Amino acid sequence: MLGSLVIVFREVLEAALLIGILAAATRAIPGRNRWLAGGVVLGLLGAGLVAVFMDVIGQMASGIGQELFNAGVLGIAVVMLAWHNIWMSSHGAALAADARSVGQSIRDGQRECSILLIVVGLAVLREGAETVLFLYGIAAADAGKASAMWLGSLSGLALGVAVGYTLYAGLLRIPMRWFFGATGLLVLLLAAGMASQSARFLIQADVLPSLAAPIWDTSEWISETSVMGLLLRGLVGYDARPAGMQLIFYGVVLVVIAIGMKLAQRKLQYQLRAQKL
Repeated sequence: MLGSLVIVFREVLEAALLIGILAAATRAIPGRNRWLAGGVVLGLLGAGLVAVFMDVIGQMASGIGQELFNAGVLGIAVVMLAWHNIWMSSHGAALAADARSVGQSIRDGQRECSILLIVVGLAVLREGAETVLFLYGIAAADAGKASAMWLGSLSGLALGVAVGYTLYAGLLRIPMRWFFGATGLLVLLLAAGMASQSARFLIQADVLPSLAAPIWDTSEWISETSVMGLLLRGLVGYDARPAGMQLIFYGVVLVVIAIGMKLAQRKLQYQLRAQKL
């Protein structure tokens, strides 16, 4: 029971943290609930399909199909999160000024929400597929304790959702003048963390060199399996023993998205000044 609880809690927590941050960041965008729910449903369906055909995926690319699949999913999610943050940098001011009437951003908001569908769907797909595989391994090793496994799984699911909702509720309490800056920073760190995890999978698949591993080891202070480690992993991509290539991916994505956000803000300010002239 404990094993299934920890596994499900870990996987659900990672997805719940991302969904909670994105839900809070887009709370003023019309129709975002439909796209978030659609992403969850599609992700669950995709996770089921991946679990069914996991043997085929694993045998692809000389047995490194699972690593390449995970790296690809994370890579797409990073691109979508980057677009989300840059979009919010140019539209956040309008949303903060009037959360109920967003005018022109309603049309753009629909485009933004379609990105939510992709990001949430990919997050649920990846975590859901891994959860099914881990639980399958537990069930195969100890077939006589199916009821305990299900009880642990449901408990882990409830705990993961509860922590994600707690983060979401906490973000909603932030004053609107600071809200978009806070959520923008969280999404930025999420994207950089996903890029680092993608690099780790590519290193495991021998597609990329590690460039020294590990650079440091903080597992004695914060274990990746501890509650704090799980939270930090979900929020900022914490890795207790990162490779050099992971740090490069993390830093490059962090800088590129930050520059994109800054340029989007400058463009908006220029347009606002031009309208006043």
